[in-house]
Amino acid sequence: MGYKRHVQATPLIRDKCRELILDGDNNAKVKKIMEVFLDNVQRGLKRETHPSAVVKCFPTYVQDLPNGTEVGKFLALDLGGTNFRVLLIELSGEHFEMKSKIFAIPQHIMLGSGEQLFDHIAECLAIFVKEEHVADQRLPLGFTFSFPLEQKGLTKGLLVSWTKGFKCSNVVGNDVVQMLDEAIERRGDVQIEVCAILNDTTGTLMSCAWKNHSTRIGLIVGTGSNACYVEKQENAELWDDVDMGSGKVLINLEWGAFGDDGGARFR
Repeated sequence: MGYKRHVQATPLIRDKCRELILDGDNNAKVKKIMEVFLDNVQRGLKRETHPSAVVKCFPTYVQDLPNGTEVGKFLALDLGGTNFRVLLIELSGEHFEMKSKIFAIPQHIMLGSGEQLFDHIAECLAIFVKEEHVADQRLPLGFTFSFPLEQKGLTKGLLVSWTKGFKCSNVVGNDVVQMLDEAIERRGDVQIEVCAILNDTTGTLMSCAWKNHSTRIGLIVGTGSNACYVEKQENAELWDDVDMGSGKVLINLEWGAFGDDGGARFR
């Protein structure tokens, strides 16, 4: 009986999946999606059209990719869901060592205040550095923050909106780096300096570029999807820093919102 139902359902499944086959009319559809997406990217990059753009194209203020010669000991904090990860990374030429630990965020903290959230994160950071016997060292920390973020600099990022079930109060519109710094200072028992805040797509691009120097795009496909890429700085009109640096900047697309305007630009 089960086999017969499977056979009967197959034509229906094939019909539903037909649009995923890239041939014939679908090629024209894919080309149209590409054209509309590129138009959305241009709207996100330009200061005049950015407010109404659904693909926001936020400048990350990260300009240079690693070249594999970096050395030193670093902390990383990866916050993007109900669990977050703290890492201790030591780079030496093209060799690296990494230790990490996963911490949970209880439901009441996800729905509580921003101060509660960052106090919890600071507590977990303190636990980790003490377990790894580096609490007496002043280590730089890279903060991967996988929520829509409007960056105003390498160490300043304003939360645009919560996603993934988070609803912490008094965080939207505020600088999450400052909130983490203040939580660390309230403890007073660890020396951690947040040296950069970045999206998980940017972190993916940076880590892959360290191994493969031709990497220029970072892509996340998980609970949500997003991407970042290397753009000419002159095209990123939201860039507020007068320092041109390398003349390039990584752009956080926030392309998960693509189509949120109801596909108006397809018509």
